[in-house]
Amino acid sequence: MSDSPIAATPYEVLRVSVSATEEELRRAYRRRLRETHPDTGGRATEFTAVQLAWEQVGTVGARARYDGGRSATTAHQTFEQQPHRPRQNSRPTARSYGHPGGWRRERYLNLIREWAGRGVALENPYDPALVRRAPRDIRHILADALAEEATARELAELGIAYTIWHDIATPGGPEEKIDHIVLGPTGLFSLLSEDWGGAVRVRKGELIGEVLDGEHPFHSLAARTRFVSRRARVRFDAVVIVVPDDATDAGLTLAGRMRGVPTALVQHSRLPELLRDGLPGTPAVGGSDLFEIRTRLQASITFV
Repeated sequence: MSDSPIAATPYEVLRVSVSATEEELRRAYRRRLRETHPDTGGRATEFTAVQLAWEQVGTVGARARYDGGRSATTAHQTFEQQPHRPRQNSRPTARSYGHPGGWRRERYLNLIREWAGRGVALENPYDPALVRRAPRDIRHILADALAEEATARELAELGIAYTIWHDIATPGGPEEKIDHIVLGPTGLFSLLSEDWGGAVRVRKGELIGEVLDGEHPFHSLAARTRFVSRRARVRFDAVVIVVPDDATDAGLTLAGRMRGVPTALVQHSRLPELLRDGLPGTPAVGGSDLFEIRTRLQASITFV
């Protein structure tokens, strides 16, 4: 199972409450094995998830470590912001504006304290044991903040030829922001960094998946992008949704076009390659054009 804050907990995988007895856990484990076994019509990924869940909470010791925020797979896990680490090379980083993940970090902290209750002192609001008990919508906000920060670290390494804006405001409010806008020699990209805690795929030009709650991510991001495009009088070359590597089988999936702009789903690890190479058939952007587009965006972008 993923270490993402929004990933299903062992209790959710086994479909029992966190207060289940040892016998209830054992019965649930056997039932879920039967339900998910590939020989009885189940899926291999679900069958494996059930086995991993049992490893984490199937014994008294393992359950105590997991409930206390530690386990064999998450002993060094932390949801706090990553400290600055010295870079391995001296190549100039990309120009960057805005605070990636900042709005969602603040939103998470407000909601987790509200959920914990007035007067309750949270020594560490990022404690894995606390995060696991929080409602899914709160965990999703933290997962997205982490995804934005991870993307920002990758974008910074693209080099000085690229300019990046983070947390761009649109009329829909902070919930409808654009996570990143990237301008470079391969074009102008609008990015959404997402972690839904499960698998997604493209179908008929839109994302689908059991973890999506009636959302239409490509349609929504394209609408936000169109606002920035009109305001800055620039043309975007692609609308891209970035997800964890285990959320999709393909490194890059071209989804089609929306509002006249190509759309794509990309694994996190493949994002730098996409931005350096560009989408197939997209012409390179010259120096004078880059300067003009950057000037227009810099004059019109506002942040959440």
